[in-house]
Amino acid sequence: MPASELKYNSGFGNEFATEAVPGALPQGQNAPQKHPLGLYTEQFSGTSFTSPRHVNRRTWTYRIRPSVTHKPYEEAPVKLIRSGPFTEVSTPPSQLRWDPVPLPQEPTDFVSGMITMGGNGDPAIQTGVAIHVYAINQSMEDRFFYNADGEMLVVPQEGGLRFHTELGILGVAPGEICVLPRGLKFRVVLEGKAARGYICENYGQQFRLPELGPIGANGLANARDFLYPQAAYEDREGTFHIVSKFLGKLWVAEIDHSPLDVVGWHGNYAPYKYDLKNFNCINSVSFDHPDPSIYTVLTSPSAISGTANVDFAIFPPRWMVAEHTFRPPWFHRNMMNEFMGLVFGQYDAKAEGFVPGGASLHNCMAGHGPDAETFEKASAAELKPQYLGNTLAFMFETQLAVRPTKYALETKVLQHEYFECWQGLKKYFKSGAKG
Repeated sequence: MPASELKYNSGFGNEFATEAVPGALPQGQNAPQKHPLGLYTEQFSGTSFTSPRHVNRRTWTYRIRPSVTHKPYEEAPVKLIRSGPFTEVSTPPSQLRWDPVPLPQEPTDFVSGMITMGGNGDPAIQTGVAIHVYAINQSMEDRFFYNADGEMLVVPQEGGLRFHTELGILGVAPGEICVLPRGLKFRVVLEGKAARGYICENYGQQFRLPELGPIGANGLANARDFLYPQAAYEDREGTFHIVSKFLGKLWVAEIDHSPLDVVGWHGNYAPYKYDLKNFNCINSVSFDHPDPSIYTVLTSPSAISGTANVDFAIFPPRWMVAEHTFRPPWFHRNMMNEFMGLVFGQYDAKAEGFVPGGASLHNCMAGHGPDAETFEKASAAELKPQYLGNTLAFMFETQLAVRPTKYALETKVLQHEYFECWQGLKKYFKSGAKG
């Protein structure tokens, strides 16, 4: 089924009820003594049972077989996926940037094609993130995956994907994102010949919409624009394998049927997608460049009020109208740690080198900002209203320093000359001159 033909429910965090076969959802109670269609009842919880109502996430599933019907897990070899704590190499304070990872030549599916660039924290204590890229050329048919360490925010950059999950199917293309809850089983099908993108694996509290504060009731991402799948199930028998990411390791178990056999479900713990074109930008209409927090789509709070375990922010097409202002992001150093990627177009703070599919990392207190060419151009620009079109950059901003993996520091796509983009910044100060 093409992604354009998939049917969805809408609204962030809503309680949904959906069934692929009439009668799959029992009436009046969650777990009847005997299901009328012979289905098993299984609750899928994403929070503690006693979490406050506004953050409590759970879904009741009605499935052909319960999830426990698989053989024991055995540890599986890993390729380039890593997990916290990230201690395999020392973390430099330097600014880092990478070209896109090449698409693979040998058959590579979503699990095999994940490459970890860095991260922080530890899934065992449920704090921090891992940041991956993926480059794949093969669909998953008889292999399934679930992540017990964290939820996964997927940002496609090239090629569309269909996520066949326990709770339905999500079609996601570049310019859209999807979030796969912790523990959800799924397989990934290519829409074309190959695909590439980014993943933020969130070990901490689940992503949610940010509070709007003085902005008021409207703006940024609207809850109604988030789409959830309707029930769809697989009734397949044969030899299948489930790959689990658990405490940083990969484990594999054999199962004699597809685990995507949920015929109906109701609840609020489910995968969802969002089209980034629906983001309502807030910006300055007078002077100065606002903080990037006004571009936050989703946030995962930390234990420190006002500090995110990780924020997901975007820099989409938008109008720039501020006067008497240096419009690109200014030079800055800050407490947070910024991993950026580019989906398409050009980022307004960089003239070249930061290309679609590439990435950059500016850790805590590492100075960064526009390169020399962008500074000269922006300093002399006529400040008339300007529309920044054909651009989509994003940022994973996290409270803890992102520690690059060994791969990230040794790969051929690391731009060792990145620092040179600032070396052409000139000295304009003249002692004794009046401003």
